Amino acid sequence: MKRNLARRFLVFAVVSGIVACLAGPALAGGFLLFEQSVKGLGNAFAGGAAVAEDATTIFYNPAGITRLPGSQFEFGAHYIIPSAEFDNKGSTTSPLVGGAPLTGGDGDDAGVAAVVPHLYYAQEITDKFHAGIGINSPFGLETDYDKGWVGRYHALKSRLLTINFNPSLAFKVNDLMSVGAGFNAQYFDTKLTNAVDFGTIGAIGGAGTIPQTLDGLAQVQGDDWGFGYNFGFLVTPTDNFRLGFAYRSAIDFKVDGEADFSTPAPAIPLAVATGLVDTDAKADITLPATASLSAYWQIHRKWAIMGDIFWTQWSQLDEIRIELDTGPEVVTTLKWKDTLRYALGVSYFHDPQWTFRIGTAFDETPIPNARRRTPRIPGNDRIWATVGASYRFSERLGVDLAYAHLFVDDPEIRKSGTDPEDVTRGALRGDYDAGVNIVSAQVSWQF
Repeated sequence: MKRNLARRFLVFAVVSGIVACLAGPALAGGFLLFEQSVKGLGNAFAGGAAVAEDATTIFYNPAGITRLPGSQFEFGAHYIIPSAEFDNKGSTTSPLVGGAPLTGGDGDDAGVAAVVPHLYYAQEITDKFHAGIGINSPFGLETDYDKGWVGRYHALKSRLLTINFNPSLAFKVNDLMSVGAGFNAQYFDTKLTNAVDFGTIGAIGGAGTIPQTLDGLAQVQGDDWGFGYNFGFLVTPTDNFRLGFAYRSAIDFKVDGEADFSTPAPAIPLAVATGLVDTDAKADITLPATASLSAYWQIHRKWAIMGDIFWTQWSQLDEIRIELDTGPEVVTTLKWKDTLRYALGVSYFHDPQWTFRIGTAFDETPIPNARRRTPRIPGNDRIWATVGASYRFSERLGVDLAYAHLFVDDPEIRKSGTDPEDVTRGALRGDYDAGVNIVSAQVSWQF
């Protein structure tokens, strides 16, 4: 028995390394990544804290692993294909320096496709106690614009990556209730680039330079580890109906890194005078807390319905303030608001081998208005339409497939150019044509 357990954890450790490597490329498709289960995607993640049908419940509600007999291993990946095409609507330099039209194109498609993997292992210890561990990426994004685009002073390349290690324990109190909790060790890495308009900086400072004639490049990158917790409850009043509640704490990061500047020769005196030179940089970032309330009801031996309300405390992101050791601060005001996500799903159990799924969700944006929207994260309200299927080769081995399309309410940006942080960046004004496609696959092995 001990030898078998040791072998299982060795296999898990090896595959974990592979997942960490796969997670290395920057992520896409949103800041909060729901994509932690392929079965869940087929139902638009409805009922996430109550379904508890495989080891991915470690992420959605750790109490759910008490429903999993023996040992279970899940490995899945989501290929997320976002699209964000900008259409300029009269962007100008700041009115404080004349308000001339901003030069440049629309930046091509800023969306970057990427693979987001996940891995989970659940183990029954006794009839009452269960344990598990998950490796996933709960937050991530990447956008990438052409170097000469009209919004280059606001954003060029933006990347945010998280890798989360989540060991969990669960206890079955009785046939009615189970509880579970987990510890989260999360790695955070980010890289941001944008053009710097030394022409505008000099014009504001009285140097007589002309806006948009002395472009430089800024790159800020840094990383840190943060720690948090999660817990959940699962209530099963009948064999066919259950309710789940799950909570994940906010995680604080003190990101340390560096800022690098590429400056044209005529602008070097300006860069030195303003502190925009190569230096160390730091920022305090808090990734938000989340909570979900879910229901699952098997209304017939072949049919089940599920629902979900998911809350994210985005109001913890009021601003991003990057402090440079040379003195200046780079500030982006967000003033985001808390959001709710509503989801409904249906599963059809065709036979012991095949299960089919469908789902939909309405996902609120945290961005309060067009003035606070940034081209680094050009999001808006989204409607999910999803389908999925599972096939069991045997009692031990199964495969899951799912597809989702996200209809994004076309985002608008209406920067004033007079906010302190936008004076040197300009009044970016335009609309996005945006959407997301997700194709996912997962292997489930029970032993």
